[in-house]
Amino acid sequence: MASMKLGSKTDHGFHREGKTWHCTTGLPSDVTIEVEEMTFNLHKFPLLSRSGLLEKLIEELSNEEGSVSVLKLNDMPAGAKAFELVAKFCYGIKIEITSSNVVSLRCAAEYLRMTEDYGEGNLIVQAEAFLDEVFGSWTDSIKALEACEEVLPFAEEIHIVPRCIDSLAVKAFADPNVFNLPVAAQPDAQSKGDVILWNGISSSANKPQPIGEDWWFQDVSFLNLPLYKRLILAVESRGMKPETISASLIYYAKRYLPLLSRQSSSDHASNANPGETISFPSETDQRVILEEIVTLLPNKKGVTSPRFLIMLLRTAMVLHASPSCRENLEKKAGAQLDQAVLVDLLIPNMGYSVETLYDIDCAQRMLDHFMSLNQDAALSTPPCIVEEGHFLGGPDTLQPLTMVASLVDGFLAEVAPDVNLKPSKFEALAATIPDYARPLDDGVYRAIDVYLKAHPWLNDTEREHLCRLMNCQKLSLEASTHAAQNERLPLRVIVQVLFFEQLRLRTSVSGWFYVSENLDNSQNPSGNLEFLKNGGSHQINSKGRAVGVDDMKERVSELEKECLTIKQELQKILKAKRSWKIFSKTFGFRRKLQPCNSEASCELKEPEASANGLQNHENGGMPQ
Repeated sequence: MASMKLGSKTDHGFHREGKTWHCTTGLPSDVTIEVEEMTFNLHKFPLLSRSGLLEKLIEELSNEEGSVSVLKLNDMPAGAKAFELVAKFCYGIKIEITSSNVVSLRCAAEYLRMTEDYGEGNLIVQAEAFLDEVFGSWTDSIKALEACEEVLPFAEEIHIVPRCIDSLAVKAFADPNVFNLPVAAQPDAQSKGDVILWNGISSSANKPQPIGEDWWFQDVSFLNLPLYKRLILAVESRGMKPETISASLIYYAKRYLPLLSRQSSSDHASNANPGETISFPSETDQRVILEEIVTLLPNKKGVTSPRFLIMLLRTAMVLHASPSCRENLEKKAGAQLDQAVLVDLLIPNMGYSVETLYDIDCAQRMLDHFMSLNQDAALSTPPCIVEEGHFLGGPDTLQPLTMVASLVDGFLAEVAPDVNLKPSKFEALAATIPDYARPLDDGVYRAIDVYLKAHPWLNDTEREHLCRLMNCQKLSLEASTHAAQNERLPLRVIVQVLFFEQLRLRTSVSGWFYVSENLDNSQNPSGNLEFLKNGGSHQINSKGRAVGVDDMKERVSELEKECLTIKQELQKILKAKRSWKIFSKTFGFRRKLQPCNSEASCELKEPEASANGLQNHENGGMPQ
């Protein structure tokens, strides 16, 4: 730390007794100056020769009363502590100016008008010369700016605060070693692992240790909020990267907001040095700090993680921050919802009228904001093809929507067990995601099934409304198998699932037959001739196994007839409202479908019958 010594005399004649200072130089004291609770018994001549203000005040008192009694300096910057150094300077007693007291001395000298008109090398000139040295060092500049907090109005008036901030803003861009910043992270030259050469110099001593862009975060975190805010605005105006500014704000927030630190304890166990104790601000001060940090966060998308934004939002709810602050955080987090994870959305409900465990309305607002920013671009994109869970040819514009759709489906499944969650809120949240954003509807089906399990009192109309949220054609084979056995689903939905599964099976068989025939013809140019010789009864596939073409055509024709029968019987069943048992006999299911256990978790399992059917299908035949 830089320092400068002034004066040549010792202070043996300047001593303190309680709250009184005495100057014993052989002459009796002829002036008494009171500063705060301290009393200084001094002499007129040393003070008059250095201070214009004291000269004026002493002269006024002398004219009125004929002799000087008591002089009060109630507005003295930095109080009695600074005046003691000023008094010693006037007497020529040795004092030491450091980066911690130079600001208060400079302000006191300005207040007392200690200019060159009252002696060469007066205190204003001496303090200014030392300030120029202080501004050359990062550490000294930080200490000087911290000292400005005590005498802020005076320091602002003589432009010490902006000079300190400009000095720090310039240095924040540069290598800290240039500005005499001791970096504690650098290992000692004689640390373990260094190779000592023949001349005693370690091999690592000449290698500069990498220093990240966050080297200045901890130092500036000791500043109070107004000064820290001005510093952040200064580095931003000079072109500091938004990512670095956001990281500094996160560090500062975690230092003074204990709720935020608790949520991210795994990331930063403590922002303080080991053994250091931090006294957190009051709840009111924490609310002010949070609101200011939100206004300082860069607006550039992706700079601040959605996880931290939602953590700030939770803290804002606890501290009862302003509605504009919470709305700002919801919009910032909603714009990056595709980068969030499920645990981020699980915000506990902290409203006055708590109905649900998690804040569904907050999640809905963030989702609405995301859709307003992304839906226009997605609508201009042609629809994508979905086949067995694969997102074929999906454009990049739909990728964020697809990720958010999966996130919302997971969120719905997580909040569905809440018995206080109304169907209207559940439906509104699920319906916000457009149909084209879901490659498969397995996620929303699982959420609906969990909701129906937790709300068994719903009537048929309400259950059917919920089931309209999913598209039965976009269920995977595993989900369709589960839905076909799910007793919680309405009968109409089960029939639709079975119908689309049968239709999918027919399409798959027809497609397989078409591809297989073309593949054989391309591999065997004489295949058509061989087909004629054999009377059109068989052909050899790529694996060398005989496949009955006529039998296959006949089987496809039977599937078409069976599909038509399904449609006819479906209309009869819905009108007559027959039971599921009669329905299964009508279609001739040989194996009774096992009902889904309502007590078990909603896991999608494929029955043995479906597995056997797929195996027969791979062998070139159909299940009998």
